[in-house]
Amino acid sequence: MSSLLNRFEDPENPLLGPTLWGLQTWGMWQPKPGLAKNLYNLLHFLIIFFIISQYVELWIIRENLEMALRNLSITMLSSVCVIKAGTFVFWQKNWRDIVDFVRHFESYQRRKKDDITQNFLDDYKRYSRKVTVCYWSLVAATVFTVVLTPLASFMSSAEYRMQIRNGTKPYPEILSSWTPFDRTRGIGYILSLVMHALICVYGGGIVANYDTNVVVLMSFFTGQLGLLRAKCERLFENINSYSDAVKNVRECHKHHDLLVRYAKILDSVLSPVLFVYVIICSLMICASATQLTSEGTTAMQQVWIAEYLAALIAQLFLYCWHSNQVYYMSLVVDTGVYQSGWWSQEVRMRRCVLLLAGQLNRNIIFSAGPFTKLSVPTFVTILKGSYSYYTILSKK
Repeated sequence: MSSLLNRFEDPENPLLGPTLWGLQTWGMWQPKPGLAKNLYNLLHFLIIFFIISQYVELWIIRENLEMALRNLSITMLSSVCVIKAGTFVFWQKNWRDIVDFVRHFESYQRRKKDDITQNFLDDYKRYSRKVTVCYWSLVAATVFTVVLTPLASFMSSAEYRMQIRNGTKPYPEILSSWTPFDRTRGIGYILSLVMHALICVYGGGIVANYDTNVVVLMSFFTGQLGLLRAKCERLFENINSYSDAVKNVRECHKHHDLLVRYAKILDSVLSPVLFVYVIICSLMICASATQLTSEGTTAMQQVWIAEYLAALIAQLFLYCWHSNQVYYMSLVVDTGVYQSGWWSQEVRMRRCVLLLAGQLNRNIIFSAGPFTKLSVPTFVTILKGSYSYYTILSKK
């Protein structure tokens, strides 16, 4: 996976190269108008009809709790995928502004050839690549497990195969959706398997690329806040005049102001999506845990559900953890001012430093709608809520 990422490095986008490639491959990043853009948008639109068919199937099988829970967990995740892809395309201008800011700002910093700055840039880029590799691998394993679930279920038990031949049980499916043809036998079953496998690859790509893009951007803000704190500590190093000191203070002020401005833009496109995702994720974790402990669940189904549950929790944790990191760094960035040599400066410079410290008190944190902030305590609260729902369902 690391070798694969190296093939997609972009000199113009040293931080976001692989994620932008993934977003463009799956039709969310659309830098140029044309036929490809229209075809991708048609694909996104067609997937909406598939999601509707999943909800129709959910209504049909609502009396069967086990089947309904399995359908519900997949259908909700599919809905989140469509929301992520749709909002990314719809708010393309805002995403483009954020990407352009990251590219130009890092390019400006690298041209200065400052060793400390280079170390910060390289550190969070290296960290972003590790997270991208791990998360893409996790999503790929999840898609692989989901697609091969019917084959594994069919091969796991001779009795199960006999029941399928006798017609007492249907062939295992990848996903559950309504179709206008018989999908339980023959050509209809093969067509549904192929369609579901392709949709799983589509959904996995949407989730992997959208989430890693967001996590890399959050890592960028965390690293830049750490770099800003280091710059504040060196405010009065190697200065020859009052104007040099004012220039350093002005640069730190502008640095922080840009980070706050573009963090707000990122939050504006993320907040609605994450609000829906946090609600849905609570229900999906609950439904998956209920299926995992159900008496009728086979060993292969338990493996699939456990891997799917791990992917859900990891996905939620990535958002909460990295948002929490940004928030923590925004709280401590002003300590760099107090660790500088401000005490050795004249009164008018101390006033400038005081204004800078006030500017750095503006905190950055990403939200999930108007009701909650993305942080580690929020992650714990969601897990507690999911466990409460699971306890209620398991007693029935």
